Amino acid sequence: MAILVCGSLAFDTIMTFEGRFADQILPDQLHILNVSFLVPGLRRDFGGCAGNIAYGLRQLGSDAVPLAALGNDGTDYLARMQALGVDTAHVVSVSESYTAQAMIMTDKDNNQITAFHPGAMSFAHQNPVPSRSDLALAIVAPDGRDAMLSHAAQLKAAGIPFVFDPGQGLPMFNGEELRNFIEQASWVAVNDYEGRMLCDRTGWTLAEVSQRVKGLIVTLGEQGCDVWEVGVAMRVAGVAAAAVVDPTGCGDAFRAALLHGLSQGWPLQRCAQLGNQMGALKIAVRGPQNYSVESLVR
Repeated sequence: MAILVCGSLAFDTIMTFEGRFADQILPDQLHILNVSFLVPGLRRDFGGCAGNIAYGLRQLGSDAVPLAALGNDGTDYLARMQALGVDTAHVVSVSESYTAQAMIMTDKDNNQITAFHPGAMSFAHQNPVPSRSDLALAIVAPDGRDAMLSHAAQLKAAGIPFVFDPGQGLPMFNGEELRNFIEQASWVAVNDYEGRMLCDRTGWTLAEVSQRVKGLIVTLGEQGCDVWEVGVAMRVAGVAAAAVVDPTGCGDAFRAALLHGLSQGWPLQRCAQLGNQMGALKIAVRGPQNYSVESLVR
């Protein structure tokens, strides 16, 4: 059975700032902010939530089906996914637009500043959830606003259980819309900051959110994650990384493991344990799609 991955495909331009953002920004001068960062390190990677999650799923041996949009510069990205064994039947090309672009700058404390151009992602809502008998599971990851709304509704109507992962897209939605996402989803995955924003906007506590779905996962970086089920939280300890090289894509690596485990029928705690291992592997290498999980799946 295949896993549908609804989300963005993007090119990530990764820049490394060797200082600390906090040393360059004067809090009392934010109203006239004018800063420039020298970035000796720069590279361009394949990225986007759908691409990163599909990569992780293929590393784990699961069949990934991205539902996403590329622009007129996306030929190399399409070829890469196909070479990885990713089913690209539902990746559309938007000729009048560039592929989404993320410009990510990371400082020595692994804080990040990101600028994002949505490009073809803005047309993703025109690419509906396909009617396929082999889709057992899905995720609604950050994408165009209209795409996230329509894909969640279509998955619910089709009876396909899915993970709602609002990520950086969470601020696009008001409380009523977020409550509706939760009511349609089977699981919700957020980091701790997103979890606080989700509670603020919905008016629900994390415990209340978890009572409306099969499970809620709140990732906590190096501390691991909290797994909430029927209003009760369990801490799943983090896994120490061999080295802290690049945090870009760690959240997507965790979500790939979550989806893989759910597709195998694992308990949510076991899924989270694999997610923490995946995140630790990812942070030790450069590039959101340049890690191997052979040691985890032997």
